[in-house]
This record gives sequence, C-alpha cells and structure tokens, in this order.
Amino acid sequence: MWTPASTNVERADGMDEGVFEDLAGQVAVITGGARGLGLSMAQALAKWGTKIALLDVLTGVRNSAETVQRDLAVDSVGVVADVTDDGSVATAFAEVGRALGSPSILINAAGITVWEDSIEVAKESWQQVIDVNLTGTFLCCQALARSCTAAGKGGVIVNVSSMSGQVVNVPQHQASYHASKAGVDMLTKALAVEWAPIGIRVNAIAPGYMLSEMTRQFMTANPELAERWTNMTPAGRMGEPDDLEALVVFLCSARSSYLMGQSIVIDGAYTAV
Repeated sequence: MWTPASTNVERADGMDEGVFEDLAGQVAVITGGARGLGLSMAQALAKWGTKIALLDVLTGVRNSAETVQRDLAVDSVGVVADVTDDGSVATAFAEVGRALGSPSILINAAGITVWEDSIEVAKESWQQVIDVNLTGTFLCCQALARSCTAAGKGGVIVNVSSMSGQVVNVPQHQASYHASKAGVDMLTKALAVEWAPIGIRVNAIAPGYMLSEMTRQFMTANPELAERWTNMTPAGRMGEPDDLEALVVFLCSARSSYLMGQSIVIDGAYTAV
C-alpha cells in the first residue's frame, strides 16, 4: 500500500524517502549506459541504492561506471558489449552476475538513428538500425529473463521506445528508426503478456525530443531545427534527462506492479496535436 507522503521525509529531489525502498540492493543492467539518457536513467536508480551495470559498445562505459560508484556510493560495473551479438550479451550478463549478483532490472536504452531518404537508403544502413534498436532490445530482454528464471526470481524490464514509434517526425527522414521503435512498442506488449506468469514485468517509455548531451551538440549546430522542434512541442521546450527520472524509477519499482505492457509517452504533448 502506498505510504502517504506526509509520513515520509522529503528528499532533495522531491521524492519521499522510503517510497522506492525495494530498489535498494537490486542489480540493474542499463544498455547504452556510457552516456546520454542511458547513463541518466542509471543514475536515477543509483540514487535509490540500486547496483548499476552499464553496458555499451563504447570503452568509456567503464569510466562512467566508476563515476556512478564514486558519486552515488553504489556498487557499479561497466561492461563493453554489443547488443546485436547474442554471444556478447550473454558474456556481459555473466560478467555482471559475477561482479554484482544476478540482475533483476533491465533498461534497454541502446539505440541509433540514421537520417536519409528512403529511396536511397542502403540495406546495410536499414539493417543496422533494426539490429541495434529492435533485435538488440530483444536479445537483452531474453538475457534478463534467462537470468531471472535461473535465479528463481522475477524481474522488471523498461524498454526505451520513442514517440517516433507512434508519429512521423518532420522534417527528418528516418523510416528505419520509426519502424524499429514501433517494433519495440509491440515487442514490449508481447513479452509483457508472455512473461507475466513468470513474474517479469515489461513496459516501455517513449520519450519525445530530449536534450541529451549529443542532442545539445546537434541543436547548437542546427539552431533553426531546434527552434522548429521546440515550436511544435506544446510544452514550449524540449525535454531534459531529469524529466524521465521519476517515471523510470517508478516503472522499476514494485510500486508499479500492476502496470504491464504499456509504452508511456513523455513528450511535452508533441503527439497530442
């Protein structure tokens, strides 16, 4: 039962002490965790005492894990892994298990996009986006489910989809990205139904335009496009990584135990108009 806010001590970030206490000591795997939204979501969980395993193709993921451990005082590990390679994923999960214990939380934040006209796109470019965004998401979900069943426990998966799985963004042309994220939404529903009986909850978040470190650099180089995207968003601004924090923590916590198979859009009402 939800504890009334009046009985808890308020944290500096506005959340109440004890609300998500079940996250303390759990092990979370975050793909795409070296930087950007993946790292931000990992830090959000670490604030509640969750042990953090960052996976990324970038070797800098180890430095990111060291930073999380130093700044937030939780056990953390960074593992170089390719989410499109099932062998690499299996090896990475085994390493996480040895370092931190069996994981029970997975956030699939690894993703790429390509802007190009569909009439010109090469098969290899299309396939790379699908492989990372959709197949990579599935392989990591599979690895988490296998780990949980082997340990005889349940788990939680949060897939990072996009509002681009539901609407076509303009003016950029990115059909492969749209298709991959729509696939993530349906994969989320399918796995939620299939795995609910074994205690694994699956949901997704679908962010709108978010000002990650890489996006900020792009916006600085393309101010006219930044203005257009901002003007198309009823909230009058682009999202900040912090805007995802409470939602991600809630979805990973037992507080959302009856929430399954949903892709929650958080986009400043962009898709509402």
